[in-house]
Amino acid sequence: MMQSRRFIQCDVFTPTPTLGNALAVVVDGDGLPERSMQRFAAWTNLAETTFILPPVDAGADYRLRIFTPTREMLFAGHPTLGSCAAWLHCGGSAQQAGLVRQECGVGIVEIDVTQSGFPAFTAPPTRIRPMTPKTRAAISERLEIAPEQILQTAELDNGPVFQVMQLDSAETVLVLDSSRVRWPEFRSIGVIGAHPHGSECDYEVRLLAPSSGMSEDPITGSLNSALAHWLQADGRLGNAATVAQGTRIGRQGRVSIAAADRRNVKIGGQTHILVEGSVLL
Repeated sequence: MMQSRRFIQCDVFTPTPTLGNALAVVVDGDGLPERSMQRFAAWTNLAETTFILPPVDAGADYRLRIFTPTREMLFAGHPTLGSCAAWLHCGGSAQQAGLVRQECGVGIVEIDVTQSGFPAFTAPPTRIRPMTPKTRAAISERLEIAPEQILQTAELDNGPVFQVMQLDSAETVLVLDSSRVRWPEFRSIGVIGAHPHGSECDYEVRLLAPSSGMSEDPITGSLNSALAHWLQADGRLGNAATVAQGTRIGRQGRVSIAAADRRNVKIGGQTHILVEGSVLL
């Protein structure tokens, strides 16, 4: 039997509402069958839809389940920040002032909420593996990336798995044609390139062939989280950086990276509540 549940739609990782990455949040997800969650996520047709549940771990403030239109995810960045903002907006109270602990598929994710409207999660550990020569060749050939434009490659796993390339510039990242690669033939290709010194943002990032079925994801917290760990592991990341994402598809994504040390990398961004009401599920 359907019941009324609190519902939020928010915009994450942008200073300008409607130019970030939209997220649907069912705040009262308790008792909803998994098949209903997946069906609703397909219906919203957003990159991700989340459901907030009572925690299983006593140390967590709430439990989160994250769905794309086609599958459940263990972790994702913009759903983490957006769901936390929705939970607080609807009266959620953390056990520890200024710190929300979210239970999800990768365990407990800590979210710093000391700055109103600008939450930041502690990036979960990232497994870094070499990208296979076959994968590198397939991606570079399809996207027409010249060998000399590729600085580094890797496969990064922090729940989602990304095939990533650091390219020689933000300009090279921005000219790539995302329509050339689609899931499932190609899976979650992350590309990053540096902007010239003195620019508003330090890096340009794109996620091509995401699992949501789109040709490109607007702004991706989990990818930026994994990239931050990767860059830091090789000494290529300073203490702080600002990332632009979504530029080619008309978004103004801004992701803040703060890296005190290898165990303390935070990914933050502005979050805006745009729609509030109820849904029958």
